[in-house]
Amino acid sequence: MSAIDDLLADARIPTTGREGFDVGAALRRLARDAAAATAKPNPDMVRAAQAGQRLSVVCRWILNKPDAADHVDRLAQEPETPADHRPLDVDGALVFACLLYLTDHRESAQFWWQLAAGAGRRAAAYCLHLHHLALGETREARHWLHEVTHDFLGTEGPDEAFLAVLEAVALYVRRNGSSLASPPTGGLEMEVDRLATVKPGSCIIVRRPDQRLADQLHDFTRR
Repeated sequence: MSAIDDLLADARIPTTGREGFDVGAALRRLARDAAAATAKPNPDMVRAAQAGQRLSVVCRWILNKPDAADHVDRLAQEPETPADHRPLDVDGALVFACLLYLTDHRESAQFWWQLAAGAGRRAAAYCLHLHHLALGETREARHWLHEVTHDFLGTEGPDEAFLAVLEAVALYVRRNGSSLASPPTGGLEMEVDRLATVKPGSCIIVRRPDQRLADQLHDFTRR
Protein backbone atom coordinates (compact mmCIF):
# COMPACT_ATOMS: atom_id res chain seq x y z
CA MET A 1 0.00 0.00 0.00
CA SER A 2 1.33 3.48 -0.91
CA ALA A 3 1.84 6.34 1.51
CA ILE A 4 -1.27 8.05 0.04
CA ASP A 5 -3.33 4.90 0.67
CA ASP A 6 -2.12 4.90 4.28
CA LEU A 7 -3.20 8.52 4.74
CA LEU A 8 -6.65 7.88 3.23
CA ALA A 9 -7.14 4.86 5.46
CA ASP A 10 -6.28 6.93 8.52
CA ALA A 11 -8.70 9.68 7.41
CA ARG A 12 -11.76 7.41 7.22
CA ILE A 13 -14.48 8.17 9.75
CA PRO A 14 -15.22 4.90 11.60
CA THR A 15 -18.87 3.88 11.75
CA THR A 16 -18.26 1.35 14.49
CA GLY A 17 -15.65 1.05 17.16
CA ARG A 18 -15.09 1.35 20.81
CA GLU A 19 -17.49 4.29 21.03
CA GLY A 20 -20.17 2.20 19.31
CA PHE A 21 -21.21 5.01 16.92
CA ASP A 22 -24.46 4.02 15.25
CA VAL A 23 -24.97 5.77 11.89
CA GLY A 24 -28.61 4.69 11.64
CA ALA A 25 -29.46 6.01 15.10
CA ALA A 26 -27.72 9.31 14.35
CA LEU A 27 -29.71 9.76 11.14
CA ARG A 28 -32.93 9.00 12.99
CA ARG A 29 -32.06 11.65 15.61
CA LEU A 30 -31.41 14.21 12.87
CA ALA A 31 -34.75 13.37 11.27
CA ARG A 32 -36.53 13.78 14.62
CA ASP A 33 -34.81 17.13 15.25
CA ALA A 34 -35.78 18.37 11.79
CA ALA A 35 -39.38 17.29 12.30
CA ALA A 36 -39.50 19.01 15.69
CA ALA A 37 -38.13 22.23 14.21
CA THR A 38 -40.81 22.13 11.52
CA ALA A 39 -43.58 21.34 13.97
CA LYS A 40 -42.55 24.08 16.42
CA PRO A 41 -41.71 27.29 14.50
CA ASN A 42 -39.77 30.02 16.22
CA PRO A 43 -42.19 31.92 18.52
CA ASP A 44 -40.65 35.28 17.59
CA MET A 45 -41.17 34.58 13.89
CA VAL A 46 -44.76 33.53 14.50
CA ARG A 47 -45.45 36.68 16.53
CA ALA A 48 -43.88 38.88 13.85
CA ALA A 49 -45.90 37.23 11.08
CA GLN A 50 -49.13 37.60 13.04
CA ALA A 51 -48.37 41.27 13.73
CA GLY A 52 -47.79 41.95 10.05
CA GLN A 53 -51.02 40.20 9.14
CA ARG A 54 -52.96 42.12 11.77
CA LEU A 55 -51.48 45.42 10.66
CA SER A 56 -52.57 44.80 7.07
CA VAL A 57 -56.11 44.18 8.29
CA VAL A 58 -56.16 47.33 10.44
CA CYS A 59 -54.80 49.39 7.53
CA ARG A 60 -57.49 48.09 5.20
CA TRP A 61 -60.14 48.86 7.78
CA ILE A 62 -58.89 52.46 8.15
CA LEU A 63 -58.51 52.96 4.38
CA ASN A 64 -62.07 51.74 3.75
CA LYS A 65 -63.73 54.02 6.32
CA PRO A 66 -66.36 56.32 4.74
CA ASP A 67 -64.53 59.54 5.63
CA ALA A 68 -61.01 58.34 4.73
CA ALA A 69 -60.91 60.10 1.36
CA ASP A 70 -62.25 63.37 2.84
CA HIS A 71 -59.39 63.50 5.33
CA VAL A 72 -56.77 62.79 2.66
CA ASP A 73 -58.42 65.46 0.51
CA ARG A 74 -57.95 68.02 3.29
CA LEU A 75 -54.37 66.85 3.84
CA ALA A 76 -53.66 67.34 0.13
CA GLN A 77 -55.01 70.90 0.21
CA GLU A 78 -52.85 72.02 3.13
CA PRO A 79 -49.82 74.08 2.02
CA GLU A 80 -46.40 72.71 2.86
CA THR A 81 -44.78 76.07 3.61
CA PRO A 82 -43.38 76.43 7.16
CA ALA A 83 -44.98 79.88 7.45
CA ASP A 84 -48.45 78.35 7.40
CA HIS A 85 -49.49 77.28 10.90
CA ARG A 86 -52.79 75.64 10.11
CA PRO A 87 -53.03 72.31 11.93
CA LEU A 88 -52.28 69.10 10.08
CA ASP A 89 -55.29 66.92 9.25
CA VAL A 90 -54.21 64.17 11.62
CA ASP A 91 -56.73 61.62 10.42
CA GLY A 92 -55.57 62.29 6.87
CA ALA A 93 -51.99 61.53 7.93
CA LEU A 94 -53.20 58.27 9.50
CA VAL A 95 -55.09 57.20 6.38
CA PHE A 96 -52.19 58.17 4.13
CA ALA A 97 -49.78 56.16 6.29
CA CYS A 98 -51.99 53.09 6.00
CA LEU A 99 -52.15 53.52 2.22
CA LEU A 100 -48.35 53.81 2.10
CA TYR A 101 -47.98 50.63 4.15
CA LEU A 102 -50.35 48.66 1.92
CA THR A 103 -48.47 49.81 -1.19
CA ASP A 104 -45.08 48.73 0.23
CA HIS A 105 -43.72 52.15 1.23
CA ARG A 106 -43.14 51.00 4.79
CA GLU A 107 -40.57 53.59 5.90
CA SER A 108 -42.75 56.43 4.69
CA ALA A 109 -45.74 54.84 6.44
CA GLN A 110 -43.79 54.85 9.70
CA PHE A 111 -43.01 58.57 9.26
CA TRP A 112 -46.67 59.53 8.72
CA TRP A 113 -47.86 57.27 11.55
CA GLN A 114 -45.42 59.00 13.86
CA LEU A 115 -46.84 62.39 12.84
CA ALA A 116 -50.37 61.18 13.59
CA ALA A 117 -49.38 59.45 16.83
CA GLY A 118 -47.51 62.55 17.96
CA ALA A 119 -50.76 64.48 17.52
CA GLY A 120 -52.59 62.03 19.77
CA ARG A 121 -54.08 59.46 17.37
CA ARG A 122 -54.01 56.16 19.22
CA ALA A 123 -54.84 54.24 16.06
CA ALA A 124 -51.54 55.46 14.62
CA ALA A 125 -49.72 54.40 17.78
CA TYR A 126 -51.31 50.97 17.50
CA CYS A 127 -50.18 50.70 13.87
CA LEU A 128 -46.65 51.60 14.97
CA HIS A 129 -46.83 48.93 17.67
CA LEU A 130 -47.71 46.27 15.11
CA HIS A 131 -45.20 47.66 12.58
CA HIS A 132 -42.28 47.34 14.99
CA LEU A 133 -43.50 43.98 16.27
CA ALA A 134 -43.53 42.67 12.70
CA LEU A 135 -39.91 43.84 12.33
CA GLY A 136 -38.89 42.07 15.55
CA GLU A 137 -38.24 45.41 17.28
CA THR A 138 -39.81 44.52 20.61
CA ARG A 139 -38.65 47.54 22.60
CA GLU A 140 -40.16 49.99 20.11
CA ALA A 141 -43.30 47.83 19.91
CA ARG A 142 -43.72 47.98 23.70
CA HIS A 143 -43.29 51.76 23.67
CA TRP A 144 -46.08 52.30 21.15
CA LEU A 145 -48.39 49.84 22.88
CA HIS A 146 -47.92 51.89 26.05
CA GLU A 147 -48.96 54.96 24.06
CA VAL A 148 -52.16 53.14 23.05
CA THR A 149 -53.13 52.01 26.53
CA HIS A 150 -52.00 54.96 28.68
CA ASP A 151 -52.44 58.71 28.79
CA PHE A 152 -49.94 60.58 26.66
CA LEU A 153 -49.36 64.08 25.32
CA GLY A 154 -52.00 65.44 27.64
CA THR A 155 -54.79 63.50 25.94
CA GLU A 156 -57.55 61.64 27.70
CA GLY A 157 -57.36 57.94 28.44
CA PRO A 158 -57.89 55.38 25.68
CA ASP A 159 -61.31 55.44 24.11
CA GLU A 160 -63.16 52.25 25.06
CA ALA A 161 -64.97 52.06 21.74
CA PHE A 162 -61.67 52.33 19.85
CA LEU A 163 -60.04 49.60 21.91
CA ALA A 164 -63.13 47.41 21.45
CA VAL A 165 -62.81 47.81 17.68
CA LEU A 166 -59.14 46.84 17.85
CA GLU A 167 -60.01 43.71 19.82
CA ALA A 168 -62.74 42.83 17.32
CA VAL A 169 -60.30 43.24 14.43
CA ALA A 170 -57.70 41.11 16.20
CA LEU A 171 -60.26 38.40 16.90
CA TYR A 172 -61.35 38.40 13.26
CA VAL A 173 -57.76 38.02 12.12
CA ARG A 174 -57.15 35.08 14.44
CA ARG A 175 -60.28 33.31 13.22
CA ASN A 176 -60.17 34.11 9.51
CA GLY A 177 -56.66 35.27 8.68
CA SER A 178 -57.89 38.05 6.38
CA SER A 179 -60.18 41.04 6.10
CA LEU A 180 -63.32 41.74 4.14
CA ALA A 181 -62.05 45.31 3.57
CA SER A 182 -60.67 45.83 0.08
CA PRO A 183 -56.95 46.30 -0.56
CA PRO A 184 -55.75 49.34 -2.56
CA THR A 185 -56.49 49.19 -6.28
CA GLY A 186 -53.83 49.34 -8.97
CA GLY A 187 -54.80 52.94 -9.64
CA LEU A 188 -54.13 53.94 -6.04
CA GLU A 189 -50.83 52.11 -6.03
CA MET A 190 -49.77 53.91 -9.22
CA GLU A 191 -50.60 57.30 -7.70
CA VAL A 192 -48.53 56.53 -4.59
CA ASP A 193 -45.61 55.38 -6.74
CA ARG A 194 -45.89 58.61 -8.73
CA LEU A 195 -45.60 60.67 -5.55
CA ALA A 196 -42.63 58.59 -4.47
CA THR A 197 -40.74 59.44 -7.66
CA VAL A 198 -41.59 63.13 -8.11
CA LYS A 199 -38.09 64.12 -6.96
CA PRO A 200 -35.87 61.08 -7.46
CA GLY A 201 -33.12 60.80 -4.91
CA SER A 202 -34.20 63.89 -2.99
CA CYS A 203 -35.88 62.13 -0.08
CA ILE A 204 -36.74 58.57 0.86
CA ILE A 205 -40.00 59.65 2.53
CA VAL A 206 -43.04 59.94 0.28
CA ARG A 207 -44.27 63.54 0.38
CA ARG A 208 -47.81 64.50 1.33
CA PRO A 209 -50.63 63.41 -1.00
CA ASP A 210 -51.82 65.68 -3.80
CA GLN A 211 -55.26 66.18 -5.33
CA ARG A 212 -54.79 63.44 -7.93
CA LEU A 213 -54.27 60.83 -5.23
CA ALA A 214 -57.16 62.22 -3.15
CA ASP A 215 -59.48 61.96 -6.17
CA GLN A 216 -58.37 58.37 -6.78
CA LEU A 217 -59.09 57.53 -3.14
CA HIS A 218 -62.57 59.06 -3.47
CA ASP A 219 -63.22 56.74 -6.42
CA PHE A 220 -61.93 53.81 -4.36
CA THR A 221 -64.21 54.47 -1.39
CA ARG A 222 -67.28 54.99 -3.63
CA ARG A 223 -67.04 51.52 -5.20
